[in-house]
Amino acid sequence: MKIKNILAIFIAAVICKSSVAQFEGSKQVYSSPKLKAEISAHKTVAILPFTATISYRRLPKNFDETANKAEQNTMAANLQQGMYTYLLRKTSDYTVSFQDVERTNALLKQKGLYDRLNEVTQDSICKALGVDAVVKCSFAYEKTGSEGGAIVKTVLLGSSFGKTGSGSLTMQIYNGKDGDLLWRFYKEMNEDITSSANEVMERMMRKVSRNFPYVRS
Repeated sequence: MKIKNILAIFIAAVICKSSVAQFEGSKQVYSSPKLKAEISAHKTVAILPFTATISYRRLPKNFDETANKAEQNTMAANLQQGMYTYLLRKTSDYTVSFQDVERTNALLKQKGLYDRLNEVTQDSICKALGVDAVVKCSFAYEKTGSEGGAIVKTVLLGSSFGKTGSGSLTMQIYNGKDGDLLWRFYKEMNEDITSSANEVMERMMRKVSRNFPYVRS
């Protein structure tokens, strides 16, 4: 590829970054009528392991399903840890404390629940963890990187640049006393040209924090 063509792609990518970085998709928030009354008694909340999926708008050549599954597992672990770290940094902003995710995961594995979270009731999970509520999240990530972006990434900017995609986060809070859904948050966001899925998650968490029911008034 000629240098001028590579530079043209690079310039287009920079323009794309400035115009797309702040684009956000739809947001939906549900609050139970008993939300305020119930969360006022909550003291400790656990963040459950994420459910993460990675799909492609156009399936790449030589797609490896096993590698994709491994990437999903890595993303799920990183997002759970990332959310805990984010909340921990702002602990004074919340009315509850969040259980260390390593303890959460260890307890789930000890009790045979780690891979069965969708097969048991949320109040049973809360009891097993010794918490007042759980935060249950899923993150769906669709890779949409173009061939031109891949060329820029490979030739000019290294493996972390040129990746584009979109993510959607679903976050739910379940009451430990009865397992009822107290709050649900759904958010979509288009990734900018330089983002990784974790960076999208960081931006989403900043949006979630404005609606998070445990934020001090």
